[in-house]
Amino acid sequence: MLKSIIAAAALSLAAGSALAQSQTEIVMQYPYPELFTETHKRIAEEFAKVHPEIKVTMRAPYESYEDGTQKVLREAVTNQMPDVSFQGLNRIRVLVDKNIPAALDGYIAAEKDFDKQGFHQAMFDIGTASGKVYALPFAISLPIVYVNLDLVKQAGGDVNNLPKSWDELIALAKKIKALGNDTNGVTYAWDITGNWLWQAPVFARGGTMLNADETKVAFDGAEGKFAINMIARLVNEGGMPNLDQPSMRAAFAAGKTGFHITSTSDLNKVTQMTGGKFALKTIAFPDVASPNGRLPAGGNVVLILAKDKAKRDAAWEAVKFWTGPNGAAIMAETTGYMPPNKVANDVYLKHFYVKNPNNYTAVSQLALLTKWYAFPGDNGLKITDVIKDHLNSIISGARAREPEAVLADMTADVQKLLPKTTGAAR
Repeated sequence: MLKSIIAAAALSLAAGSALAQSQTEIVMQYPYPELFTETHKRIAEEFAKVHPEIKVTMRAPYESYEDGTQKVLREAVTNQMPDVSFQGLNRIRVLVDKNIPAALDGYIAAEKDFDKQGFHQAMFDIGTASGKVYALPFAISLPIVYVNLDLVKQAGGDVNNLPKSWDELIALAKKIKALGNDTNGVTYAWDITGNWLWQAPVFARGGTMLNADETKVAFDGAEGKFAINMIARLVNEGGMPNLDQPSMRAAFAAGKTGFHITSTSDLNKVTQMTGGKFALKTIAFPDVASPNGRLPAGGNVVLILAKDKAKRDAAWEAVKFWTGPNGAAIMAETTGYMPPNKVANDVYLKHFYVKNPNNYTAVSQLALLTKWYAFPGDNGLKITDVIKDHLNSIISGARAREPEAVLADMTADVQKLLPKTTGAAR
């Protein structure tokens, strides 16, 4: 009997050793652990069940999209990159310009019935640069409005007819602010990474960041003036406080803010933080002009950075799973993001959206989705900081009364940082 037990244990040990030797290990790294750690853990567990031959090892997460991009740029020089990296959607361009990620076109072409797994052209378009697919979208967000219905009622608003325009929202925010008791009428997460909520109101009016050949600033026209004046009105008329994003989120969750405009990615966290203290509803981003108004897709994409062919092939299997129906459904259920995968949305999450209508608000805006713009050239990241600094001069109150002058200065400063060559390469 003892011999049998020893023999069985030896066989088990040998089998485990054989599996370990036959496994291909890939290293994966992702941003924002507070949003995604549980998500990636659950997807990895499901992936291991169907791909025991691939071992996924997680590196310590990036703090943010900027942190992730900067680390990969540094690691590319020292050959220390992870095999798979999740990056901000607007950072694909800078990495492709440095020839860092692998093109996925060959893998995509080799797949049979890929569309039946929920992969479609719009997914590929999001990760396309210089005519090739370098990334697949994992978690997609759009800007939405979070509403405290209790405060709306107290201020005399109609909870069944919530604002559809900035005029209506600001007017009601002013009434909510007047309730007192340290109540905020509105907060707007203007400092979200990559100037996302600067681009949103400009794109919503049909505008662009630069002209077609990317040689000249284009946000200084009517669309940009609308956007910059709207942001100033939030401060001047809506009484918006100068808070950072965590403080905005906390104030709203504590029941102290009427309207909070931010990413749908915050939805699960905000819902948990509110703990049912008040009635929470989400509504669409205001004043998206038809027919050309759009909203920038936020969120992150997944890229393959591995140089070794075996690791690249294994990484592709992981990328397919993470962005496929199973991975996308887990992502949607554990975060506030939307899955770009059609099967996940139409089949796996059909009942989820019925039970969670606040999650469906962003999905209802999918037809408005456009690329989160990345500025060209070596100064692309610096331009982002310049725009943020100018917006801060309004939010802080220092220049809140002269928004169009701020826009003129912002335009001039960004123009100086654009590449001198005509038609920067994409």
